[in-house]
Formats: sequence, structure tokens, C-alpha cells
Amino acid sequence: MTALVDHGKGGGTILRAPRQRPAARGKFLYVGDQKFYVRGVTYGTFRPDASGDEYPPPETARRDLALMAANGINAVRTYTLPPRWFLDAAAEHELLVLPGLGAERFVGHLNDGRRAQARAEAEMLERLRRCAGHPALLGYSVANEIPGSIVRWLGHRRVERYLERLCDGVRDLDPGVLVTYVNYPTTEYLELPFLDLVCFNVFLEQQDRLAAYLARLQNLAGDRPLLMTELGLDSLRNGEEGQAQSVAWQLRTAFTGGCAGTFVYAWTDEWHRGGEDVHDWAFGLTDRDRLPKPALAAAREAYAQVPFPPDRKRPRISVVVCAYNAEPTIRECLEGALQLDYPDYEVILVDDGSTDATADIARNYPVRLISTENRGLSNARNTGLEAADGEIVAYLDSDAYPDPHWLQYLADMFRTSDVVGVGGPNLPPPGDGAIAECVARSPGGPAHVLLSDTVAEHIPGCNMAFRAAALREIGGFDPRFRAAGDDVDVCWRLQDRGGTLGFSAAALVWHHRRNSVRMYWRQQRGYGRAEALLEGKWPEKYNAGGHFRWAGRIYDRGLTRHLVRPSRIYHGTWGSAPFQRLYEQSPGTLLSLPLTPEWLLLSGALLGLAPLGALWSPLRIGLPLAGLAALAFLLVVLQASVSAARASFPDAPRGRLALIGRRLLTVGMHVMQPVARLEGRLSGGLTLWRGYRTRGFRAPVSRSGWAWSGRWIEAEERLRAVEARLVRSGNVVRRGGDFDRWDMELRGRPLGSARILLCVEGLGGGAQLVRYRCSPVIRRMALVPILASGVLAVVAGIGGAYLMALIAATVGALVAAFSLVDSGAALGVVLTAVSAGIDLRHGPSGCQPAISQGRWLRMFRPAPRRDNAGASTDGGLPAQSGDRPPNQDELTVPVKTSEDSQQ
Repeated sequence: MTALVDHGKGGGTILRAPRQRPAARGKFLYVGDQKFYVRGVTYGTFRPDASGDEYPPPETARRDLALMAANGINAVRTYTLPPRWFLDAAAEHELLVLPGLGAERFVGHLNDGRRAQARAEAEMLERLRRCAGHPALLGYSVANEIPGSIVRWLGHRRVERYLERLCDGVRDLDPGVLVTYVNYPTTEYLELPFLDLVCFNVFLEQQDRLAAYLARLQNLAGDRPLLMTELGLDSLRNGEEGQAQSVAWQLRTAFTGGCAGTFVYAWTDEWHRGGEDVHDWAFGLTDRDRLPKPALAAAREAYAQVPFPPDRKRPRISVVVCAYNAEPTIRECLEGALQLDYPDYEVILVDDGSTDATADIARNYPVRLISTENRGLSNARNTGLEAADGEIVAYLDSDAYPDPHWLQYLADMFRTSDVVGVGGPNLPPPGDGAIAECVARSPGGPAHVLLSDTVAEHIPGCNMAFRAAALREIGGFDPRFRAAGDDVDVCWRLQDRGGTLGFSAAALVWHHRRNSVRMYWRQQRGYGRAEALLEGKWPEKYNAGGHFRWAGRIYDRGLTRHLVRPSRIYHGTWGSAPFQRLYEQSPGTLLSLPLTPEWLLLSGALLGLAPLGALWSPLRIGLPLAGLAALAFLLVVLQASVSAARASFPDAPRGRLALIGRRLLTVGMHVMQPVARLEGRLSGGLTLWRGYRTRGFRAPVSRSGWAWSGRWIEAEERLRAVEARLVRSGNVVRRGGDFDRWDMELRGRPLGSARILLCVEGLGGGAQLVRYRCSPVIRRMALVPILASGVLAVVAGIGGAYLMALIAATVGALVAAFSLVDSGAALGVVLTAVSAGIDLRHGPSGCQPAISQGRWLRMFRPAPRRDNAGASTDGGLPAQSGDRPPNQDELTVPVKTSEDSQQ
């Protein structure tokens, strides 16, 4: 939609009727419904003309723009605001322009006081009016590479606020336009969530280093497009052929790394800076006379193959969609899956017993439809795996649809690495409504967990792909997970076998969030039940409170923010580091407590102490405790409010009331989510008071035993046999770490547990002396109320408040009794497991533990070496004179046990 109606300066046509502007959607740019990859070059800066414009004469600029368009370039980046005729000429050649506001030149006004600063900002924004609304605009860059020394001097917060004010001013003058700031590695740590595009200038001359840094920048960008706004090589020092080769692989690396666009620096070797022409470098695709270099042809070829070269080997992929009553979204899902830009793939829809029109809709599409009875999500995914004939199996939820290049990015990571699985981000599509937008900014959504920029600990089920052979080798998905948790389990099982999971930031799917508060509650409650199932299968990954702590970092826009999160910026000595970044410290246990569901239970318990002040006047301290409970709950609300205040709501209509309503609803969901998770965890049996499946109380005192064994068995194998028996009995086991003086602990109840310590001593002739100690443990969380109740009972008795003293003593006695019962029950369980698991006659051969991951305290020696006479040569005890060494399958001395009073 263009209309040529007038002529501007230099005779260029002016485009009056605006065309559709580029928009940022997730990780990419779109013009209308078409994905738009930026294939750009930088232009300038040149010697200023009489009016101060840093642009060449119009006839020269038009020839440049025409040559750009002829070589497959579709965007131009300038460092200052261009005159109107330049934008008209760019539009004539169907080029988009990303002009710079030049705010980096005025950052020094931040030292001059607020008035001078406001005056400089107003002057910059006033110049923007000559460009506002032009159809050739890609967007605006408010500044380019504010020097790291200046940012360090001013402080990053002042610079961030400066850039935010400028972005807000640009949006007020030109509504709907894209706004960005062009950063570089030296100030990578700037936190700029208000930008529409994340832009970086990066010059790295090794391909692997550039790929690694792009992966880092993708995670910093989050769900926004990443553009490389400067890359290239100096032909003066590297030669024109070297420049061409470097430009080619830099462009290909950027696009295969998921960038939404690039700008090669620069169009021409003509460059002016600081009042002088620059002659000591030559980054241009053309020389000063605008004669093309080999790099221009290399850029043209690379841009023609965006995002992937056509000659790459691509494995066959089976896309599996599992659906249950997915009538509202299945049409959109299948249409997206069938429009994927990939040469060799199939789509399999597994209808898991739907009672709506899901199957009828699917029959209208060229997909393989498999209908089964309702057996749960894991069974449906296994059915798709059995039917798949692809080398890769990619799973997509029925309420999601993929980016057109989804399979391209997944396949590229499988092709370039030995990962067994790959995942990518899942983003909420726009236009789903206010509640869905708030749910997307609330905790508990499907999120990926990364160990590094490209290695994942967990990839969510709505966007995951695996090598079919690796998935079949572990038996597919565990059928016990009917609705959730199957993706976590399969990730852990693959990693437990030594596999690695990859993450591709550009392998994007759009995933609808729940569109009602009730549905969000049910989802989080289901996730809580899934946590209980996972804890039963993977107890070593959970702590005593039943909480799992990821080793990696969770990437989710809905995470509740900590009120205090210490951080520091790595600058290098004297600010000399070329790559300066922000490091955030772990908030620690105390700061993390308000994020746990049990925090709300604690608040309720404190409120329950307040009425006891009527029984004994000193317990009027219960009133302050009630205030403390209110403060604890207020802390939860405060954290939720901070998280909601920092969230953005791009779909919200203009007006403060609509935005306030969304923020309040998001606060409520942040408070609601841990309650729903807690209900699900409790209904699934994941509680602090979960008990032991094996019965058999023993007096809670340490017991040790020893035995001779005529068969050499590694101590680690004996411990695994004990562990396997405990796990098969439904118990929760935790292995000792590198600094623990015990090998295994039985977990279950909160007040007491039991630990096992094993020692194996090698003897001559293959014999062993096996020693073990089983010790009861009363947890610290039990000791605190016991001591507090005792002190309170004594003080109340001395004060004459005998009823209160009796209550306090009773509470302390009950806690102590329950602690002894818990520790005694745990001791009975471990003694039974030790006696059965360490089979000294036949050994634990054939006992395969369900869990094989962790570190053991290695207190044992390897098998002793023997000389020709059978005597030990490395410290083993020799056989006594007259004693017959035990045969290989013979037990010569029975097991003996003794009780002691060790703590």
C-alpha cells in the first residue's frame, strides 16, 4: 500500500500512505503474517554536510541503496537520524532503515544535573519528528555502545534509567514503532527489559566462540528478537578474501544461532569519525569508490540462504501430537505443524480417548491419526513413539503450534552435537485474553532449566525432541505419569544414562496458557501431584522437606522474584575486561522460604498461638506472634507484588485501569500458586510426615554388626543392594555426600531417621570382614520444639501457671515421643534392609538398584593382591595359624551384633 504523491529534497519520491510496520513476535520479526529476517548493512557515519547531516549527497546515497537492494540486502542501519529524502529513497528500493538517535554522544549530560539532562533529552527527541511515522522505518536505536568506562563511572542504574526515558519518549512521539539500544560485550550487564529488540555489536574472529557467545546472548534476550547490529572483518589487515570468508561464516553462524537479523559492518570503506576521515581500517563490503569487494558476494550468497543453507543433511523427524479433548486448539496446532519449513517429516496425532470432536477435526488433515482409549499422557506419547519412523521424535502439545522453522533449529542441534534430546522456548501467543496473559506471568508454567547456555537439565513436554533410539532404549515414558511429570522423569532417565540434553533458543513454539483462574488452579494442583510421584521415583533428588532444587537455572517469565538478590558485576581490573557481565548470587535458604508452600502453613501456625495468651499472661507474646504471622504472609504478597510490577503486559489496552487490573490478578496468582501446589503435593502423599512402607520398630539406639564373608564383593555393590531393597519397599533414601561420615540415610518422617555406615576390610584368600553401623537420628527440627517446650514449662511452673506448664510439657513430651518413634521405625527398616540386602552367603549379585546416581563415601580398599602362596601382599590380614580360610561360597562365622549407646 503505497502512494507516490510528491517529491522531496533531491528529487526523491515521498511515500505518504504507510505500509504495515515490522512487529516483534517472540524471537523473530514479522511484517504482517510473514516472518522477516533482517539482512542488513551499516551505513556511515560520513563527513557532515552544510546542514550537519552525516550523509553523502543524495545521488550517491541512491546509488548505494540501489546496489544494496540488488545484492539481497533489505535493511540499512544508520548511526544518526537521516534526512527525510533518505528514508524516501530507502522506501523506493524496499529497504527498511534502523536509524540511531545518537544518545551516546549526550550521555555526559547525566553529570550536569537534571535540568541540563532534561534539556538534552528533549532536544534529541525533538529531532526525531522529522522521521516519525515514515513507512521505511524498521525502528529506532536510541544509542550505540555507551562506553563501559562511562557506565562504570555513572553506575549502571543511572544509564538504564536514561535509556528507558528515551525509549518512552520515542514511543510517545511515534507510537507502535520498535525501539532498541545497541549494546556490546563490555556493557553486557545492562538490564534493559523495556527494549523491543536486543541488539549487540560483536566482533569475534573464531566461529566456535561466536556461536557460544550468541547462545549466551539468546538467553539474555529471553523472548525477544536478537539482532547482530555489527559484525564483519577488516580487509586491510586480513585481506579481501579473508574478509569474504569471515563475513560468510559469521552470517551463517548468526542465523543458525537463531538471530532475527544481522547488519554487516559496513557498506563502504568511507568512514568519518571525530572530525576526521578514517584510513587505517577497511570493513566495507565496497571500497571508497563503491566498487564491490569479494565480501559483498559472500554476504549476498549467505543472505540468500537464510536461515539455513539448503545443502545440509536433515534427518527424518516424526512430529507427535498427543490430544485429549483438544477441540478448541487442535485445528490451529495441526495447521501449524503442516506448514513447517522442513523437507522430511511426518505428523502423528494420538487421540487419547477424547469425547469431543478432536478426532473428527483431525480427519480433515493429512496426518496419521491413532485413536486409543484414555490411558494418560505418557501412554499416548509411547504410542506415538511406537508408530514413528523418524530418526528424531519431536513432541508438540495439542494446545501449542510451532514456529515455521521449529524443526530446522532442532535438527541443526542434533546434527552438530551428540545430544540425545533438544528443547526450545515456549511462549504464550498474543491475543489470548487478560487471564491468559496474567497466567503467562505467574509461576508454575512450563519452563526450561539450563545448566549452560546450550545444555539443559530439563526441557518441557510442550516442546521437546529426542533421538528415537535413545528414547526406546530407556523404554519410553513412564505410564504412571498420566497428566504431568513425564517430561521431567524422561529427562532425568536420559541423563542418568549419560545422555546430554541440548537447548536451542530459536526452536520456538507458541503455547496457550490457561484462560481461567479455575483452570490455572487445577493445573498447579496437578503439578503438585506429579511432584509427589516424582519424589517417590527419584527420592535422592529431593530434600527432607520434599523439595527439589534444580542444579541449573530456571528460565520463566512468571517466576516470583526475591526481594533481595545480591549481585555483582565483573568489570576486570581497572575496568579492563572486554566481556563484562552480571553475576547473581543464590538467594539462600532463608530468602527462598517465602516461596515455598509450607511458608503459608507456618503463617497459620503462628496465628494459632495467639489465643494461648488467655491461659497465661506471659504467652501474650502470642499477639506479637500473630503479627509475625501477618508479616510472613505480607512478605509473600510483597514478593508477588514486586514480580507483577516488573511484568509487562503488551496486550493490555491503553489506560492505567486495565494495567492495574492485570497486575492485581497476577499478584493473586502468585499467592495462589503455592497453595494449589501444596494441595496437590499433600493429596499425592508428598508431606513432611510421610511414613515408611516397611514396619518393624526397634529401640532407637545405635547398633553395629560384623561378619566374615568368603566371597569378595565391592562395598559399593553391597550398599546398592541395601539401597535397592529400601527403594523397592517404597522408602525414600538419600546417599551420603563427599563430606559425610555416613553412606546412606532413610528419609520419610520429619522428626527422625536412621543412617547406615559400612566398612569392608579385605582379608587373605578373597575373604572379607564386613562391618556396619545403623544409627537413629533425631532431626534438628524436632530438637527445637522439644527444648523450647521444656524451657517454657519450667518458666511457667516457676511463675505458678501450672496449666500452661502442663500444656508445654505435654507438647514437648509428644514431640520427643514422636521423634523416638520415627527414629526407631527408621532404624527397624534399615536393619531389616541391611540383613537382607547384604547377603553374605550369596552376595548381592542380581540386585539392581532402581537409582544409580550419586556419590559414595569411599572408605574401603580394593581387592588385595596375593602372592603365589595366597598371602596378602598389600596390608590384608593374614589367615591365623590353624584356621581354614573360608571357601568362595561358604560363611564360616555367623553375624554378630551388639548394642551400644553411640549418639
